[in-house]
Amino acid sequence: MMEKHSEESIRTDLAVEAKEMYVKQDIPEQQQTGVIVNEEKLNGLTVTHVKVNQEGEQRINKKAGHYITIETDAVKNQDSNAQQKAAELLSTLLANLLEEKNIAKDASCLVVGLGNDYVTPDALGPQAVKKVLVTKHLFDYHPETVADGYRPVAAFSPGVMGVTGVETSDIIKGVIEQVKPDFIIAIDALASRSIDRVNQTIQLSDTGIHPGSGVGNKRKELSYETFGIPVIAIGVPTVVDAVTITSDTIDYVFKHIGRELKEGDKPSRRLAPASMTFGGKTLTEEDLPQLEKRQAIFGMIGSLTEVEKRQLIKEVLSPLGHNLMVTPKEIDGLIHDMAHLIANGINGALHTQIDSDLANSATR
Repeated sequence: MMEKHSEESIRTDLAVEAKEMYVKQDIPEQQQTGVIVNEEKLNGLTVTHVKVNQEGEQRINKKAGHYITIETDAVKNQDSNAQQKAAELLSTLLANLLEEKNIAKDASCLVVGLGNDYVTPDALGPQAVKKVLVTKHLFDYHPETVADGYRPVAAFSPGVMGVTGVETSDIIKGVIEQVKPDFIIAIDALASRSIDRVNQTIQLSDTGIHPGSGVGNKRKELSYETFGIPVIAIGVPTVVDAVTITSDTIDYVFKHIGRELKEGDKPSRRLAPASMTFGGKTLTEEDLPQLEKRQAIFGMIGSLTEVEKRQLIKEVLSPLGHNLMVTPKEIDGLIHDMAHLIANGINGALHTQIDSDLANSATR
C-alpha cells in the first residue's frame, strides 16, 4: 500500500495519477511491478492504458483491472468538432472494453448516473443519463419497432445518500433485481490531484467504482463483486482540493522562474506573467529548476519533496478550515458539454447501428 501520509495528502480517482505518484516515491524501476502503462495517440488525442494486477493493486492502491484515460481539452475550449471526435474515440474505446469483457453486442445494459444533480460539479452522472438513448421499454412492449444493431438499455440516477437517506448501492441493487441487466455502465464525477486534468480527462475502467472516494466520502463500491454482473465506470475529474491548488501554484512559480533562468531574461522580468514573457507557452516539468537552484532561490520550500510539500500545505490549511474542494467558475457549461460528450460516446458504443443524426439528436 502507499504510505499513509501520501494517501492522505493527495486525493485522486485516476489510476494514471496513482501510478505517477508511485513512481515519484523514488522506488527502483525493477521493483515497480504489477502495473503496466501504455500510451498511444488516437484521433490526435493521448490515450493511456493502465493495467493493474493483484500485486499492482497493493502498490498503487487501485483495484486490479484495466483503466483507460483520454486526454482532451475539447470541452474546456468549447470546440464542438473536437468534442465530437472525442465522443467517437470514447465510443470506440468503450466498445473495445465491452468486447474485452466478453459482453455480447445484444447484452442488456443499465446506465447509472451517480452524483447529486443539485450540486453542479457532482451533476455529471445525472446530466449524462438524461442524454442516453434508452430502448428497454421498446424491447419489452414494441419489439417489432426496434431495428437491428440496438440493444436493451435502461438508465436512471439514484441520487446521493445525503438526499435520499439510502445507500446508493442498495438502490441500484433493487433496480437490478427488477430490470435484470447483463452489465452496468456507471457515470460519475471524480477528483484529481492536478488542476491540468480537471474537465480534460475521461477515465474508463472495468473495475467498478467507489462513489465519493476522491473527496474522502467513501460509499459502498459498485462492482462485479457487489452485483454479480460487470460494472464499467466512466468518470471525469471535476474538482481538486485546496492542497492541490496551492501545491500546483508553487510548482508553476518554480517552473516559471526556471524557464526565465534558461531563457536568460533580465532579472527585472523574472516575475512577469508567463503570458507576457513567453507568449503564452505551456510550462512543463523540463522548466523545473534543479534541486540546488530551487534551494538557493526558495530556501527550505525549494528542497521539499512532492509528498512533503503537500503534507505541509495540508497541515497549514486543515486547522484553518481552508482545505476546500475547488471547481472552475465555468463549471455549469463544462458539465453541460461533458455530459453531451459522455452520452454521445455511450450511445455509439451500445447501439452499433445508430446513425449520426440520431446520435446528435440524442445528445443535444
